[in-house]
Amino acid sequence: MSNPMQGPGSQNQPGGPVGRGLPTPPKGWPIGSYGTYAKAQRAVDYLSDQEFPVQNVTIVGVDLMQVERITGRLTWGRVLSAGAASGAWLGLFLGLLVGLFVAGGNPLPTVIAGVIGGIVFGLISAAVPYWASRGTRDFSSTMQLVAGRYDVLCDPQTAEQARDMLARLNIQ
Repeated sequence: MSNPMQGPGSQNQPGGPVGRGLPTPPKGWPIGSYGTYAKAQRAVDYLSDQEFPVQNVTIVGVDLMQVERITGRLTWGRVLSAGAASGAWLGLFLGLLVGLFVAGGNPLPTVIAGVIGGIVFGLISAAVPYWASRGTRDFSSTMQLVAGRYDVLCDPQTAEQARDMLARLNIQ
């Protein structure tokens, strides 16, 4: 798997910066610009299907934004029920693990003790941070990093060929 923080010239290569893992700006000529990552990915996949050397292609997110989508309102009931549920799962797992390998005949008492202990732990670990926030963040959310557009760049030596191939694909 590749590291997105490493560009093609990020290693000790001629023309590249000295040092491993240093972020480098993308290089290449634009061969397409798309409104969504899925469309940019589809363009690169098409090039790959046409046996184009895609190792010379880069997808670049431009105009980055951090987007927080609100998923619901937090209340004491939601916080405690979520904490109890996650604690019960953890307690069940640990109770089964201990019960299967340590308890001799019947693992059920160990599993029940694990679930009860997990619920208590889950309630405490959910309630304390919510109480400490004192109502300053009474909602749940998810965070995403999105781009306003996605440019596909290509090595200058093969950019014209890639641009011609993508013109035949006609992604809207």
